[in-house]
Amino acid sequence: MKEKTILKLKLNTDPRWVDIAGKNIEDILVDHAWCEQKAASTGISMIIHYPEKTRLVDELTDLVAEEWSHFERVLLELRKRGFQLGRPRRDEYVVQLLAHVRKGGARERQLMDQLLVSALIEARSCERFKLLWQNIADQELSKFYYELMVSEAAHFVSYVELAKEYCDPKLVEERLQELLKIEGEIVTNLPVRDDRIH
Repeated sequence: MKEKTILKLKLNTDPRWVDIAGKNIEDILVDHAWCEQKAASTGISMIIHYPEKTRLVDELTDLVAEEWSHFERVLLELRKRGFQLGRPRRDEYVVQLLAHVRKGGARERQLMDQLLVSALIEARSCERFKLLWQNIADQELSKFYYELMVSEAAHFVSYVELAKEYCDPKLVEERLQELLKIEGEIVTNLPVRDDRIH
C-alpha cells in the first residue's frame, strides 16, 4: 500500500476497491458520470475567474469539452445497460482535497492550489480507471476505461503545467509534494466504497 503509484501518487488504491466496484457497476457508472460533469464545471469556473490568463482559457476550453464528452460517453454506457443517471452524490474525497485550497493572499497562489488539486483528482481518477481497465470482466467497459485512463493522465499533466505557467515552478513542485502527502492521507482515512470512483 505504501508503494508509489503512477502520476506521483503516494498511495495505491486499496485492492478491495476494484473487486467491489466491479460488482456494483451501476453505482460506479452513475458516480463516474457526475465526476465528469463536475470536472467540466470546475474548468468553466476557472475560466470565469481567470479570463485574463490566455493559455489557461485556451487549454481549459479544450479540457472542458473533453470532460463533457466523457460525461456523454458514461451516459451512453449507463443507457446500454438499462440504467438511469441517478442523482449526484457528495464526493467526500474531493471535498476534503478542496479544503486545502488556500483562501486569500495572491490570486496566483489560489490559482496554483486550484490547479494542483484538480491535477490530483485527475491522477486518482486515472489510477482507478487503470484498475478497472485491468480487472473488470466487462470487456467493453475495460476498453472504455483504458481510453479514459489515458485522457485523465494528460489532464493531470496539463493542470501541473498550467500551474507552472503562472507561478514559480519551484513553488509549484513544493506545493505539489505537500498536496500529494495530504491526498494520500485522505485516501488512507476514507472508507472503501463500492459506489464511488473516489
